[in-house]
Amino acid sequence: MSSLDLTLLYLVAAVLGVAACRWLRLPAILGYLVVGVLIEPHTLGFAFGQDAEGIRHLAEYGVVFLMFVIGLEFNLGKLRAMRRHVFGLGLLQVVLTMLAVTFGSIGLAMLLPQHWQVSWQTSLALASAVAMSSTAIVAKLLADRAELESEHGQRVMGVLLFQDLAVVPLLVLIPALGASPEQLAGELLTAGLKAAITVGLLLWGGQRVMRWWLTLVARRKSEELFMLNILLVTLGLAWMTEHAGLSLALGAFIAGVLISETEFRVQVETDIRPFHDVLLGLFFITIGMLLDWRLVLLQWPLVLMLVVGPVLFKLLLVAGLARVLGASAGTALRTGLYLAQAGEFGFVLLTLAGRQGLVAPQLFNPVLAAMVLSMLATPFIIMASNRIVLRLVSSEWMQQSLQMTSIARKTINTAGHVVICGYGRCGQNLARLLEQEQIPYMALDADPDRVREASAAGDSVAYGDAAKPQSLMAAGLARASALVITYLDTASALKVLHHAHEHAPHVPVIVRTQHDRDLEKLRAAGATEVVPEALEGSLMLASHALALVGVPVRRVLRVVQEQREHRYNLLRGYLPDADDAPTPDEAGERMASVTLAPGSALAGKPLAEVLAGVSQVRAVSLRRRSGQSVAATEDTAVLAGDTLLLSGHEEALAAARLVLEG
Repeated sequence: MSSLDLTLLYLVAAVLGVAACRWLRLPAILGYLVVGVLIEPHTLGFAFGQDAEGIRHLAEYGVVFLMFVIGLEFNLGKLRAMRRHVFGLGLLQVVLTMLAVTFGSIGLAMLLPQHWQVSWQTSLALASAVAMSSTAIVAKLLADRAELESEHGQRVMGVLLFQDLAVVPLLVLIPALGASPEQLAGELLTAGLKAAITVGLLLWGGQRVMRWWLTLVARRKSEELFMLNILLVTLGLAWMTEHAGLSLALGAFIAGVLISETEFRVQVETDIRPFHDVLLGLFFITIGMLLDWRLVLLQWPLVLMLVVGPVLFKLLLVAGLARVLGASAGTALRTGLYLAQAGEFGFVLLTLAGRQGLVAPQLFNPVLAAMVLSMLATPFIIMASNRIVLRLVSSEWMQQSLQMTSIARKTINTAGHVVICGYGRCGQNLARLLEQEQIPYMALDADPDRVREASAAGDSVAYGDAAKPQSLMAAGLARASALVITYLDTASALKVLHHAHEHAPHVPVIVRTQHDRDLEKLRAAGATEVVPEALEGSLMLASHALALVGVPVRRVLRVVQEQREHRYNLLRGYLPDADDAPTPDEAGERMASVTLAPGSALAGKPLAEVLAGVSQVRAVSLRRRSGQSVAATEDTAVLAGDTLLLSGHEEALAAARLVLEG
């Protein structure tokens, strides 16, 4: 099989795997892993020949860009804000997991030398891999479930952040563990000194040099040059650390940290994302293909033990630590369930250990299979986490009841109030306006710190997930005069709309959204009004522009009001570009410019007659061949060479184009 054949096989498999995961609403990483596992029998024998070595080297660049993005997202502000969870729960989880797994593995080798033959170096390398959890999978599921600001969500993200940081010293430690016993102490000392000197030099003067260099490049105003320099910096620093006896990933992490302190961070993250996603996907496919299922089937008791043992241990350890550090029993158990699995950095560390000869092939495959299986099970464990907690934690029902009672107590004597879902900036501004008009309100928010501060300030706000019907009913939804959803999470907004329509269909619901593409979806779900930020921003820009060019203020206000009364008919259409490709569930209007063909039989006829043969299309503007713009009224004559700006759905616009340009 040629390199092109193998590349096409990878691409087809990746597309099908990711599409299946999107359809099932699972993280794309699972699709890559499953694809690698499924295509392995068909490529065994030639995928790991000469071509496979090149593919494995290419997959290593996925790890490089993963570490670069982790470094890019690293900032001291986030660490300070989450320091209690990062350096409390996160530090204890990593250290205790590594200690317990290392000594447990050594003890098992002493008790069962025939079945478990490992050195302490191998035990420590395996412990570092077991200590990691999947940032990509868990963070995605937390975001999808709107739990990032919940109590267990903040603890989970704190632990994941510390694990990302812990990878850096582990990337230095594992290669040193591969040295001979008599040279081990010297190798560890040398590796530590190299890491300290390299990182110190890069971070000491690197930020100023990086800012100066990127500013110099940005002044050339060339996107290609800027992109090439980002790749050069990332791979160049990775090359430097590798030749310093460290690892490629460490240099990439440092490059990300250096750029994160400059004003170019957001642009760099946007530019590097395609490389990161594609190469990281290739890395996970190769991880799946590394599995030799013949060895796994022969050693299935060992694989089962390696799946169940570490997962249960991490679950109990994390839950116990969270409980000791002040979390409720339900929050502690949820945190443990979210962090029990293996992670992508575990694969990185395991592969590095295997390359250093620390993990024998007969042990590498069972461990790898166990990690893959634990990651595949993660979405299903998290989706069932609430049922598991309610079944195992007897106090959880009572705690949820107390939470609902606390909300209900604040609204028990209130009627005709407004229920506000989300108490961020938008929710707080709305609450202030309601207070000015002496209209009562009740706000629900899932951020405990924000709720505590707002309650202390005297605001009518309570901790609760608005996507749960119990929270809405406790907030007095049935007696409310209106329900307002102020956050931008469409999936959560649709859940709220479903519960509101089911339990209080008489209450009008106002929804805030970012783009007009969700208008029809939200209206169909029962929203009385949908306020798209993009359209409101366009109206405000238009009103200011008209006022500044001399249009009387009264006329400006009237024009804007007319547009609002027409439900944004003009602004809902737009000229598409490469970034505005419609999604299958998007039914919004588009705009298209169509020029009347020379010699057309429609030339000279009024606009109403020109568009008579095309339904569901309206004319927004008309520009003559000379460049003059005229009013697009029904009586306006359309001449050959005139350009019409039309608005409508894609099918209708395509039909209009055939009629006018044909």
